[in-house]
Amino acid sequence: MRKRVTYLTAGMTVGLLGGSFDPPHAGHVHITREALKRFGLDRVWWLVSPGNPLKEHGPAALERRMAAARAIMQHPRVTISDFEARVGTRYTAETLAQLQARYPGVRFVWLMGADNLAQFHRWKDWQTIMERFHVGILARPGDRVAARTAKAAAIYDFAKIPGRQSRRLVQSPTPAWCFVNVPMIDLSSSDIRAKGGWASR
Repeated sequence: MRKRVTYLTAGMTVGLLGGSFDPPHAGHVHITREALKRFGLDRVWWLVSPGNPLKEHGPAALERRMAAARAIMQHPRVTISDFEARVGTRYTAETLAQLQARYPGVRFVWLMGADNLAQFHRWKDWQTIMERFHVGILARPGDRVAARTAKAAAIYDFAKIPGRQSRRLVQSPTPAWCFVNVPMIDLSSSDIRAKGGWASR
């Protein structure tokens, strides 16, 4: 296995894929590789969260999810991180602010599936995220229409970069976001848990 590069320096463009990864699966790997290519990223960090404030039940132990993520995501430019747990942040906006403060000059791109865009307006300080960070949206099966009619998409329609020009995203001033259609793997962590493929306890 090739050595993974974890350091960040000014001028780099780094995608951030956050979530509980309960469990991580091939769909996460696929959108990570697509994001590296479509947005021209230097690195991607998986931010494995201690828990999701919007979910009623907590995930499996962080150490277990980190180990599973490292096992499935084999790429030298992808880092599996427990940054949220180490700095004690609870919400994405807080985590991004901490990263921006710790790595001045690094351009961070918040990555998420189209399903998250549909309910993005429910996130704490979501407009701060849109205003201060580039946002890359990757389509998932069945979520394209709902995402394109999302409240966040409507409010920030003026800042949308066409999908065919996705590499312009990181070169554009914020707010700037881009929705790209990619061949998707129809997997979800909830489906895997429901089928008994991963016990959260």
